[in-house]
Amino acid sequence: MSPSLMKMWISLASMGFMFLAIISIYFSRYKLKSGIFKVITAIFAYILMIVSGLIILLVVLSGPTN
Repeated sequence: MSPSLMKMWISLASMGFMFLAIISIYFSRYKLKSGIFKVITAIFAYILMIVSGLIILLVVLSGPTN
C-alpha cells in the first residue's frame, strides 16, 4: 500500500472519529437524562475529538507524498 493511500485511510478514520464525537455530544446533551452517563459520554466525545484533531494535524503537517 502506498504512503498516499495510507494517509487517506488514516484521515478517513479521523473523520469517522469526528462523526462519532458529534453523535456522542448530541446524545450527551439532549437524549441522556442520567448524570453519570452524560459525563462519560461527553468525556468520550471530547477525547475522540482531540485525538481526531491531532491525527489530522499530523497528516497535514507530514507534507505531500511522492
